[in-house]
Amino acid sequence: MRGDCIKLITETSNRQIAAYYLRACVGERLGGTFDAIHTNRAERVMEKTARAQKAISSGDLGIDLGSRQESEYFKWFLACLLFGKPIQQEVARRAYVAFVNAGLTSPEAIQAAGWNRLVAVLDVAHYVRYDYSTATKLLDVCGQLTHDYGTLNHLFALSPNKAALSARLQTFKGIGPVTARIFLDDLAPMLFGS
Repeated sequence: MRGDCIKLITETSNRQIAAYYLRACVGERLGGTFDAIHTNRAERVMEKTARAQKAISSGDLGIDLGSRQESEYFKWFLACLLFGKPIQQEVARRAYVAFVNAGLTSPEAIQAAGWNRLVAVLDVAHYVRYDYSTATKLLDVCGQLTHDYGTLNHLFALSPNKAALSARLQTFKGIGPVTARIFLDDLAPMLFGS
């Protein structure tokens, strides 16, 4: 029962629904009020489980960040955007592989593909609950990256440390602390040292 509850809580992107599941799992009356204490509990459970679930590295996906090539940096960026959604790791991995197989591994390629093709690639990987929003997010992020910075290398050059880079990443529409942390866990040691 506990594993089922954790799965229900972590697979939903809606905090109110996750809180509902949490109440049900801890045996509270479903019609009762839901106060700030319970909200904090639900958020802590979701965050802790998300951290454990997102423990993937660039090496797990065959991405060579040590090469210091823009193409490898962007592949990791793309993977982190896919893994940053509250979705099963295997589904996100399949989506990343589908993007690689489709040749969609640069901001320009993603923008040229357009929304319909991105949705189709996501659907092939069964990334169906978030296909529309993720396609929109990818187009927005790639557009902002090319418009504001040109390349990830330029973005990195403008960031003197990990905290500054994290803050810059979070200015992108749809990138929050979780996606920024996943991205920087592998990349920051190479850019800024340990």
